[in-house]
Amino acid sequence: MKRRLIAALAVCAGLIGGAAILLTSRPVVSPQAIETSVIRTPDLMERAWRLPVAASFGSSVTFQSNASRCGPASIANVFRSLGEEETTEAKVLEDTGKCWTGFCIIGLTLDELAEIARTHTGRKVSVLRDLTPEQFHEHMRHANEPDRRYVVNFSREPIFGGGAGHHSPIGGYMEAGDLVFVLDVNENYRPWLIKRDRLFEAMNTRDGDRTRGLLLIE
Repeated sequence: MKRRLIAALAVCAGLIGGAAILLTSRPVVSPQAIETSVIRTPDLMERAWRLPVAASFGSSVTFQSNASRCGPASIANVFRSLGEEETTEAKVLEDTGKCWTGFCIIGLTLDELAEIARTHTGRKVSVLRDLTPEQFHEHMRHANEPDRRYVVNFSREPIFGGGAGHHSPIGGYMEAGDLVFVLDVNENYRPWLIKRDRLFEAMNTRDGDRTRGLLLIE
């Protein structure tokens, strides 16, 4: 029994250590690159936070606890905005068997994130991938509807010139300027606005053998 316990602890320590190495080895995007890659004009940001869905987040997001947990943090924020009970990463991950070391070691796919969301809500959860630009535009036109929440899975590289895959909620769409409001759950990035076609380009990338996409909770 003692040997098994020691072996289990060694495996756990190895997984945590491996996660730490993986996370610290990810390419770092400078603050200057972040600021020049997206839109944060004060008046536009103020208008964005007044959009119906963005306002339901209380004009703020709870940032992810570590670099690997953007997915659970996104779901926790979305659930908070919808009045669901599970509004922390820990509660969202409870009973899912995911990220049990404290890290989502190689990150979560869109399908895995959908499984996590379904565990704690009776709402309909849909994975939307392989979208055309026109289909993506149509979904963004629905992004301000109070009974819908979108989480976008995208690669940071096309937008910021570096960085890895990421999940974050969408706070709404400003059609007049064709701008999507991304409620980035990474504290280094914080929420930002971006032209719809640029976000589509970042979303329309590969995560393993599948294309990234949107999670729709309604």
